[in-house]
Amino acid sequence: MIAGVCAGIGQFFGIDANIVRIIFAVLTVFSAGAAALVYLVAWVVVPEEGEKGSIAENYLNKNKS
Repeated sequence: MIAGVCAGIGQFFGIDANIVRIIFAVLTVFSAGAAALVYLVAWVVVPEEGEKGSIAENYLNKNKS
């Protein structure tokens, strides 16, 4: 568990986070690492629980000012 992406996906869909983690691990192995890239993108794009914006949104809004 690095950024809570799997836990958030599991909570959103109402399934155990460990199942999501296993799916990500299997997909990462069979997709030659593409699922790991999807995980990193989700980490940046999906907002943390209780936050209004994601890391990417906060960064872009900060640079606009």
